[in-house]
Amino acid sequence: MAARKPGLIALFDVDGTLTAPRKEVTPKMLEFMKNLRKEITVGVVGGSDLVKISEQLGKSVINDYDYVFSENGLVAHKDGKLIGTQSLKSFLGDEKLKEFINFTLHYIADLDIPIKRGTFIEFRSGMLNVSPIGRNCSQEERDEFEKYDKVHNVRPKMVSVLREKFSHLNLTFSIGGQISFDVFPQGWDKTYCLRYLDDFQEIHFFGDKTYKGGNDHEIYESERTVGHTVTSPDDTAEQCTALFLAKQD
Repeated sequence: MAARKPGLIALFDVDGTLTAPRKEVTPKMLEFMKNLRKEITVGVVGGSDLVKISEQLGKSVINDYDYVFSENGLVAHKDGKLIGTQSLKSFLGDEKLKEFINFTLHYIADLDIPIKRGTFIEFRSGMLNVSPIGRNCSQEERDEFEKYDKVHNVRPKMVSVLREKFSHLNLTFSIGGQISFDVFPQGWDKTYCLRYLDDFQEIHFFGDKTYKGGNDHEIYESERTVGHTVTSPDDTAEQCTALFLAKQD
């Protein structure tokens, strides 16, 4: 779909920006994004893999947006077609990955938190997703861990230990969502997707975790973007209306 405003694109985080954390997008928000796309080029950039993004934004997500960047853009789609991939395994190698994974699993094993479930490390194409509670927890358990983490700083403390232990690997640790954090080589944060957007002179980014250490921080702070902090999908729609749609009235 050709943009009506050439040179302008709006990029959106998923959790907390287009949807409630790990929830499906509402019909109201879907309709809003459809109408926004009539006016400007629209893209999505999330830390999750394409399967999880599709669970939240719909199975046709790669066709519903002009650009879909999963895993921070390490897997990139444009107009429904795959245009680029990057592999963590090929970058780090099995020995370094094994060293990191072994230490992380030992750390989690010794971690004293109220409950643990399963899938503590999820291996994605371009990153590792680490969850102290385990990704197999229920939504109610997710919510409870998020509250617990805000008080006890389980994830920030764990990231601090891993960052010091593996400083030689030049990894970035990015806390996002309710229960986990992403691990990837430096430079493989959400700014990675910007390499596909050289044709755009004005790039707006909308995200909820734009603070330092949040997984939206680097792209929010990038000199190539105009960053916007949002608090909910409704706030996203309100800000976009003021920026891109109100002038059409």
